[in-house]
Amino acid sequence: MIPVLYEDQWLLVADKPSGILVIPAPGDQKRTLTALLNEQLPKGALYRLHPCHRLDRDTSGLIIYAKGKSIQQRMMDEFKNKRVKRTYMAVTQGRMPAPSGEIHKPIEGKPSLTRYRVIRQGPDFSVVEVSPVTGRTNQIRIHLRQIGSPILGDTRFVFRRHFRIKVNRLMLHARALEFVHPVTGGKVKVESELPEKIKYFQEGKNASRQDPKRL
Repeated sequence: MIPVLYEDQWLLVADKPSGILVIPAPGDQKRTLTALLNEQLPKGALYRLHPCHRLDRDTSGLIIYAKGKSIQQRMMDEFKNKRVKRTYMAVTQGRMPAPSGEIHKPIEGKPSLTRYRVIRQGPDFSVVEVSPVTGRTNQIRIHLRQIGSPILGDTRFVFRRHFRIKVNRLMLHARALEFVHPVTGGKVKVESELPEKIKYFQEGKNASRQDPKRL
């Protein structure tokens, strides 16, 4: 059962687990988050759920679905016009270059901006709050790697052997969403509980000396 943290007659916000695709990928037709959520709909529902943005397979956390194509387009326009505030939590290797800052580095030739703030600094890791201003594919993973602080568990952009702390999932979670509802005009804010493995680092339980895979 996929947790639903917000719902009204137009929108639904689900809490995606790590390791599941939002929609099918070429050559990968396994069960997706979208299929599972549509299976959870009440019997006789007159609508289908459509994702308004994406999270990659390995990222967990909040994702907005629309109840129908017309509201999906309106919500996608909110993302396109940068009117949706997205906040992620990440655990990165080593120390960040500053307690807070902005990463201005192009991705595939397109201007890209990510803001970050260090929440906790360990001897071999950092717990970081991250907000992508632009919406490039894999933006947070790419930007943090580019400044020398790759996200723990990232095996797409980093070789596994380069990590000093070994984990068995990508330590990136879509923690919060804030937006103005495209129909009602009301402010919506949704927050997700941190996964236990990220919470483990945030709470400082001697994380650099233990193996999070045993949690």
